[in-house]
Amino acid sequence: MTPVLEAQQVAIDGRLSPTDLEIDAGQMVAVVGPNGAGKTSLLRALAGIELDGGQVSIDREDIASASPTRRMRLLSFLPATRSLVWPISARDVIELGLPTPDPERADKLIELLELDPLADRPVNSLSTGERSRVLLARALAARPQVLLLDEPLSNLDPYWVIKTLQIVREAAKAGCVVLASLHDLAQMGSFDRALLVNEGAVAADCEPMELIHSPALANAFRIERSGEGWTISPAADRRSSR
Repeated sequence: MTPVLEAQQVAIDGRLSPTDLEIDAGQMVAVVGPNGAGKTSLLRALAGIELDGGQVSIDREDIASASPTRRMRLLSFLPATRSLVWPISARDVIELGLPTPDPERADKLIELLELDPLADRPVNSLSTGERSRVLLARALAARPQVLLLDEPLSNLDPYWVIKTLQIVREAAKAGCVVLASLHDLAQMGSFDRALLVNEGAVAADCEPMELIHSPALANAFRIERSGEGWTISPAADRRSSR
């Protein structure tokens, strides 16, 4: 099978070491790592937003040479920030994700993300969780081949964490590649594959449950398994007391 997403030596000076990555159609990939490890940098490099070296192609098409309209169909990037200062409606924000006007598609996303009561409200008046749903709808609008989601489950209540995972799983079933950065390690079980990013490099690439039990993850986060949960490792305590 030819990978849908191929990255060759993508890098951001001082933040992301040259990285190769291949992901097949329909794969959901969790990106985990401690704060400042390079998760966002990896996603931004793959999106071509920041890229000091390397090449990213989707279905063998170089994203750097794609037109803005074509890029919307190739990939979508959901940033970690949910800040929106424009006093425009939630519906208008969603429609910004469409390469060509398609009111029917916008209506379907509004229904899918239960945004009907909010659709005509100024987006800057919505709560953080509500804006998250609007921005996810915008990311999904063009039915991109690759979804790059930076902390898509942050600021969501339990219902919307589950619902969001269901929605992106449906996109993956349709052949979309999904990469999502996470902070809650318990959510990795909803993914097919996991990348551990640490110190600006991919330190591990394996199945989620394999990563959960790996020394690499424990070392990166300075934690260790304790029954069904986690505790701070004694080594981390000694390091922090110096």
